[in-house]
Amino acid sequence: MSRTVLITGGSRGIGLACARRFAALGDNVVVTYNSSAPPEGFAAIKCDVTSMAEVEGAFAFAEEQFGPVQVLVSNAGLTKDGLILRMNEEAFTSVVDANLTAAFRVAKRATQGMLRARAGRIVFLSSVVGLLGSAGQANYAASKAGLVGLARSLARELGSRNITVNVVAPGPVATDMTAALGEKRIAELTAAVPLARMATPDEIAGVVAFLASDDAAYITGAVIPVDGGLGMGH
Repeated sequence: MSRTVLITGGSRGIGLACARRFAALGDNVVVTYNSSAPPEGFAAIKCDVTSMAEVEGAFAFAEEQFGPVQVLVSNAGLTKDGLILRMNEEAFTSVVDANLTAAFRVAKRATQGMLRARAGRIVFLSSVVGLLGSAGQANYAASKAGLVGLARSLARELGSRNITVNVVAPGPVATDMTAALGEKRIAELTAAVPLARMATPDEIAGVVAFLASDDAAYITGAVIPVDGGLGMGH
């Protein structure tokens, strides 16, 4: 039976790979987009996840199209890298708002329907950087680490209603965003990875889809690294 799946930041990279994976499983997929163009072949709605009103609009759109959201993938986010002495407060708070507070917003709205249905799956996209830290990414790392505390609190809060909440923590992934780093930086990143390569977006999407599957019904509050071994032990 097809489910209603909402993916934030689903226009490219990991989000688009997740959209394609769930569509291939026969699910009804709605993606949000903001700065990028909407992807072809999916029900899509423009949504700035830093606005509760726009988040509300995205869920209303999904509900009108396909019914209550049963799987939420919170993937939208941004980076504004800089060393701490050069990072202004706006660069810090805007990244935390887009990456962490936004995850709270979409999870809060998704939970309404999931509690009524007494079932649901929520997956947050974090990063190995949230566990390891990264020079020049204090804002991003803090926001991604915060997702772990958010997910585990919600897992405890919602577990008795058959709602699971998990975190996927990718390492370096071959996307448009990483391609813009240049060959030298990409070589440095992959040199630190035991598997000596970047992940494909589809490798991340496969784990997200697993966490939303029946096979993962007894997994909640977990942080699943998909990082080629980069964050081992963290």
